[in-house]
Amino acid sequence: MPDSRVGVRIRAAATALTLVVLGGTLGYWALGFSPLDAVYQTVTTITTVGFREVHPLTTAGKVFTIVLILVGVGTALYTFGVLLEALIEGQLAEMFGRRRMERKIAGMSDHVVVCGWGRVGRVIADRVSDKEVPLVVVDIDASRVANIEHPAVVGDATDDAVLREAGIDRARALVAAMSSDADNLYVTLSGRTLRPDIFIVARARVTSSEEKLLRAGANRVVNPQAIGGSRIAALLLQPHVSEFLDVVSHGGDVEFRLEEVRLPTGSPLAGQTLRDSRLRARTGALVLALRQPDGSFITNPSPDTVVTADQVLIAIGTETQLGDLTRLVESPTSPTSLGT
Repeated sequence: MPDSRVGVRIRAAATALTLVVLGGTLGYWALGFSPLDAVYQTVTTITTVGFREVHPLTTAGKVFTIVLILVGVGTALYTFGVLLEALIEGQLAEMFGRRRMERKIAGMSDHVVVCGWGRVGRVIADRVSDKEVPLVVVDIDASRVANIEHPAVVGDATDDAVLREAGIDRARALVAAMSSDADNLYVTLSGRTLRPDIFIVARARVTSSEEKLLRAGANRVVNPQAIGGSRIAALLLQPHVSEFLDVVSHGGDVEFRLEEVRLPTGSPLAGQTLRDSRLRARTGALVLALRQPDGSFITNPSPDTVVTADQVLIAIGTETQLGDLTRLVESPTSPTSLGT
């Protein structure tokens, strides 16, 4: 689209051309032409098409026509030039903008692909961005992603080519957050086919879709309506606990927050008990639970619990304490997981 300055020029040129046509029409009408003949004579004159005069011109008519040519031809050429410039600039800007976006996405890796830029997709993007994790948005509506801050691909997310354009082959996770469960099912199937190892989170609007999405390949399925209902109930029954967990989970005014840290293979802590590892004393972070490789949890683990490779520590602490915990348990080359 042309910028505001080009828009002003278009409006000014169109106004000038309209005034020239109107003035020419009134002038020829005053010289005895019918209204239609006056308009026809004016248009053929300022566009220099070279047709004969509708009626023989008197001396006054010839003088008027000379003035109209001098004023009108320049105005018409300027108007057509501004319109052509706006068209070319708009097309070039769109083309170069698309090329820049493609190059930027092609250089991304370990990012999150979010399919669907609705209310759920926007919240996901905000939370992921807070962790400084790069993401690419996919949406079929160009107007919805025209001015967002994240790289975006306009297209149908159920199309394999669109997911490839979003860099799914280099992504860490895929989110199917479209409004239709059927679309999310297709996105999940496509994502799992293109990347058997990718972590997929799918949105479900109805409970009956959850099992289908899991069978299609989603690692996790989230029902926003069910979660919203559970949160309302928790606020009614245990408002302080619920609000505290919400703050530490999503950031807020308190300094403590929850974090997950995976113990990689080769971690110096693997095989030690929590007592021997002295995680609390060495980092200040408190381990609330351990998640086993099979997905089960050890909640409120005792000091004699042995930590092993590929367990996930769920801990609470300040940003500094959690950073110290991460550095302590992770090897320098181990990747940080996003929830696997």
